Amino acid sequence: MRAFIAAAFIGCVAVSGLAAQDRQVIKTAGPPGLPFSSAVRVGNMLYLSGQIGVLPGTTQLVDTGTAAQIRQTLENIKTVLGAAGSSMDRVVKCTVFLADMRDYATMNEIYRGYFPGDPPARSTVAVSGLAFGAKAEIECLATVG
Repeated sequence: MRAFIAAAFIGCVAVSGLAAQDRQVIKTAGPPGLPFSSAVRVGNMLYLSGQIGVLPGTTQLVDTGTAAQIRQTLENIKTVLGAAGSSMDRVVKCTVFLADMRDYATMNEIYRGYFPGDPPARSTVAVSGLAFGAKAEIECLATVG
C-alpha cells in the first residue's frame, strides 16, 4: 500500500511539474461556445475530448439515427487526430458512451471499420443522456509522433 501511495504522489508531482510549453491545446471546429478544447497534447500523448455526431463547427447532430451519428463521431475524431499530427492507427484507448445499450452491435460494426487491424483498448458504458440528445459519444487517447 505504501508503494502505491508513493507512486501516486510521484505521479502527481511529475504532472504538476510540467512546464507550460509541455501542454499544447489543439483546437478544431467543434461545437461553438463550449468551454473545452478538442484535445490536449502532453509529451507524445494526446487526450481527446469526447466527440459526438455533430456537423463540424455546429451543435447540429448529423442525423437522428445511431449509425449516422457514430460514423460522424468517428469522422470528428479523425479530424481532431489529424489536427494534432496523429491518426486513427495511433489511438491506444477509447471510451464509448451509449444512450442505449441496444445500439452496442451497431456501434461495434461501425467502430470495426475505423479500427480494422489491432483495435485500441476500449470500454463501453450506457449513460442516461448525452449532450444535444446524441446517441453516442467517444473519447480517445492517442500517441503523436
